[in-house]
Amino acid sequence: MQAAYINPFLTSSCSVIESLIQVKPILGELKIKNIDLRNDYVWLKIGIVGGLTGDIVFGFPEGVALKIASAMMGGFTLTEFDELSRSAISELANMISGNASTLLYNDGIAVDITPPAFMERAGMQGNPFKALTIPLTLHSYGDFDIYVVA
Repeated sequence: MQAAYINPFLTSSCSVIESLIQVKPILGELKIKNIDLRNDYVWLKIGIVGGLTGDIVFGFPEGVALKIASAMMGGFTLTEFDELSRSAISELANMISGNASTLLYNDGIAVDITPPAFMERAGMQGNPFKALTIPLTLHSYGDFDIYVVA
């Protein structure tokens, strides 16, 4: 996936997050880096198929994921990453990716997305891969990254 196709994901991330939790994300510098899937993160993957192919991987420090999921639950404090937390974070990733696919379609690129899938953390440490990285900072929530893997 080319860097030029990243803008719909940037636009979508900002609008969806701001709409859901009323926090405007601050976008970091786009870069390519080796990603080492850490066990203290929540990893979620959505596939992109059609006019473009690749994966969008969301990497949330577990504490950030819990804060975002809590905000999505109307402020109900979630203290562990359970089924409710998983559902909220899955929906966030699905909404960002779905909105981005609509923006791509409006630019003449028909794509579809696969359902969100959590990447099991066991055994992932020490398996780095290269990805285009979009860092986002959410004031008082923390930072997380969206990785575009071609």
